[in-house]
Formats: sequence, structure tokens, C-alpha cells
Amino acid sequence: MSAIHAQLSKAARENLPTHVAVIMDGNGRWAKKRKLPRVEGHRKGVESVRATMKACGELGIKYLTLYAFSVENWNRPKEEVDTLMKYLSRFLKSEIGELNKNNVRIEVIGQIYRLPEFVQAQLRKTQEALSKNNGLTLTLALSYGGRTEIVEAMRAIAAKVKEGKLDPAEINEQIISQNLYTYNMPDPDLLIRTSGEMRISNFLLWQISYAELVVTQTLWPDFRKADFFQALEEYTRRNRRFGGL
Repeated sequence: MSAIHAQLSKAARENLPTHVAVIMDGNGRWAKKRKLPRVEGHRKGVESVRATMKACGELGIKYLTLYAFSVENWNRPKEEVDTLMKYLSRFLKSEIGELNKNNVRIEVIGQIYRLPEFVQAQLRKTQEALSKNNGLTLTLALSYGGRTEIVEAMRAIAAKVKEGKLDPAEINEQIISQNLYTYNMPDPDLLIRTSGEMRISNFLLWQISYAELVVTQTLWPDFRKADFFQALEEYTRRNRRFGGL
């Protein structure tokens, strides 16, 4: 048994989620508590991304999806958004070696075309560099909104109906899922939200229908392996009935 597995209960080791999604909340409050600029919270939060990603890889969890930047975040002050985009590009470039070492590949979901061109270019380079990896799939939700995703899926389905390629009577949950950004991955089993806020903030609205929700009071920049393990232990204690008895 590996050292990291030994830190989890036997029940948790035997009941690991396949897909974990995380709403990384609390960066601004973390910085405010320390009388630092908000962007310092985002910078520190990168360490939490590394810790969570590494734990998932070591445990054999196959999918980790992080809510990195929402469509609503474009409404933040331009200076903050610009700094976030620079941090994102820097992370995508600087982490290639570590991600390769840990057999991680990257996917992105959201309105990627709205990102600055230098970020889009780095995304393409990073994805290409990691394309042969087959361990953890790290998905970054960027310029993402759950309602926007569903609207775009409905438009795609409507276009197929208009073109005569799809009968409206054939539209079912599977058809809708196949037209979402996440068509190539399973739905999350576990959704973690940091900072204690009790809402899902327009994140994966369709996909988390039966996900187990765990909310931790820890602010994202302070979230580390021990916090992640606590969430996994809580997940283990849930009885997932999927609407049954």
C-alpha cells in the first residue's frame, strides 16, 4: 500500500470517486484577511491546485475538474482579470514538466474563444505537450457557465433537428449529454466547494444532478491534501441511491 493510500480509511480507499469537481472559492477573502491584493489569493491558490492534482494522481482518481474562471468573472475589474489571465498562461507553461511527470493530460471547457489569444495559444501548446498522457485528466472550466453550456447544447440540437438529422422525438438525456462541453467524460461523483458558501454558482448544472456535495470552510488557498482527504472520507459516508431506495 502506498503512503498516500495509508492516510485514508479502508472504506475510502475502496470507494474512491472517478470524477471530482471543485469550486475553488475564497481567494479574495484569503487575501483580504491578510491585507493583501486580491490577486495574491489567486497566486497562492495555484499551490492548492498542485496539491489536489497530485493527490488525485497518486490515488488513481481519473478526472479532476476545476472551476477556474466563470463567464460572470469577466465582470470583475479589468486589472484583476488581466492579472488572472497572465497567471493562467504562466501556470500552463511552467507546469508542463510536472504534469508530464505525473502523466496528466489537460482538457478545457467553456467559451474558450473569449480568452486572450496568448492564453489560447499557450493552452494549445500545453495540451499538445501532454496529449500522450493517460493518467489523470485535469479539466479547467474557463470562461464557463452552466446555463451558457446548456443553451449552446440546445442550439446544437436544434440545428440538427432543422437539418433533418435528428427527430425531436429522439431527444433524450443521452442526446443532451452528448452535446455538452463534457461529452467525453463521466459526470462528477463528488463536488467540493471551499470557503463555506452553500451554492453551486452556475457550475456543471446538468452534470452534478447526482453528485455528492461536500462544502468545507477552508479557503481555497489553504486547501491541501488533508482537506481533500476529509472530503473523500465524507463522500465515503454517503449512501448514493440515485433516486432509489
